[in-house]
Amino acid sequence: MQETKIHNQTMIPLEPAEVLAVLRSAKKKGARELAMILLAYKHGMRASEICNLRLQEVDLKNGSVVVERLKGSLRTTQAVAGHRGEPLLDELKALRSWLQQRRNDGSDFLFNSQKGGRLDRTQFFRLFRAIAADAGLPPAKQHPHVLKHSLATHLVSANVNLALIKQALGHKSITSTMRYIATTDKQASQATVTALMSIF
Repeated sequence: MQETKIHNQTMIPLEPAEVLAVLRSAKKKGARELAMILLAYKHGMRASEICNLRLQEVDLKNGSVVVERLKGSLRTTQAVAGHRGEPLLDELKALRSWLQQRRNDGSDFLFNSQKGGRLDRTQFFRLFRAIAADAGLPPAKQHPHVLKHSLATHLVSANVNLALIKQALGHKSITSTMRYIATTDKQASQATVTALMSIF
């Protein structure tokens, strides 16, 4: 996969096997860590957005999560789903497991800290870095923002419509989405050939 520059920082997306390695490492660490990292990946959430999630924004009965985006992005309601093929990607199971263990500290944040109250984004950063290192990821891939970039790249690889990727990432502008997406001439040529064959 190609690397892309985002905010003057080179961001290299995770390979699918690396995502699973991180989730495996997170699960070893605890139910909270698995649920946090899985949600961050599957919904393209920043560290602050994960830390800001509140209990009432997650509805397991109807399978949804309200994502309050930062930096002028959209507020979206997205599906929280299971996964038949890969248990590590089952959000419903991960969230149920965490909520069963979550200590009631009087706060309404979904992911509270061990001391109580909201988990700080710097704590999330340190947790992710340790988990990514344990999973064998190189230092360039040990930043939590790599999860959002990886989701965008994986959706492009799966030929998901760009407008749907924009919505999944919570962007107001398609220009913001394009910053996360690295495509090659070969991919563009193949897409053109496939599209024209389906039309004519």
